[in-house]
Amino acid sequence: MSTIGIPGLILILILALVLFGPKKLPELGRAVGHTLKEFKNATKSLTSDDDDEEEEKRKQQTKEAPVAASVVTEKDAFDREKLEREIRERVERERIEKEIREKMEQERSQMEKEQQKA
Repeated sequence: MSTIGIPGLILILILALVLFGPKKLPELGRAVGHTLKEFKNATKSLTSDDDDEEEEKRKQQTKEAPVAASVVTEKDAFDREKLEREIRERVERERIEKEIREKMEQERSQMEKEQQKA
């Protein structure tokens, strides 16, 4: 297949002008631009991490609705606190488990020494 080229592009633009008129063309241009932007954001979000996607949504929401952004920020802060609490609990649990394993290993080694002496 061959490409459209400059003459074909000019013909398409003239047909669009005739079909839709000069008043509708800016609206169509905005709609096409918005569609391309949404498509670009959708493909970008598929390839990026979840954190990047959440940041983008937060930025977009703060631009669109400042009141809703404060609610989202409070919810995000609550979620962040909950996540931090869970991480701290998990780290503490792992530390305690490590101490227990070390104590059990010490007791095993002491029992082995006692058995070797006997």
